Amino acid sequence: MIKIIAGGKKNAGWALAAVSEYEKRMRKPFDFVWQFMTEEKLDAYLEKWPFTGQDFVIVCDERGKNISSGEYSGLLQSAFLDSKNVIILIGGAYGFDEETRKNADFVWSFSKLVFPHALARVMVAEQTYRAEQIAEGRPYHHE
Repeated sequence: MIKIIAGGKKNAGWALAAVSEYEKRMRKPFDFVWQFMTEEKLDAYLEKWPFTGQDFVIVCDERGKNISSGEYSGLLQSAFLDSKNVIILIGGAYGFDEETRKNADFVWSFSKLVFPHALARVMVAEQTYRAEQIAEGRPYHHE
């Protein structure tokens, strides 16, 4: 299971509806759970860096590495094979500080563009579903 921790407001109804569609389709180990926090609480939580060596932490940040859907699928599969807990962090409006990016196992950029956190949540959900489909050899992903 993947834990996604998101900063910012949860109440974007359109984003919740879109994410819900992907959640319904997910199967282990690609299924995910959400934890929402205000930006302030998320920043305070990350200052203590609560993650261990058993966690594979992905930070979504425009300053990260841009990868393909297939590479994302491989990243998740590798973490699962290593029996790691996958944690994905989505920041609020101001993103993450340098220390958080340095502590992460992988910093993932969707694009050089900046997206609102609600849209980033939808993108993580869709790409995680796509990663599952790639791992299973299903036709959702076309190459």
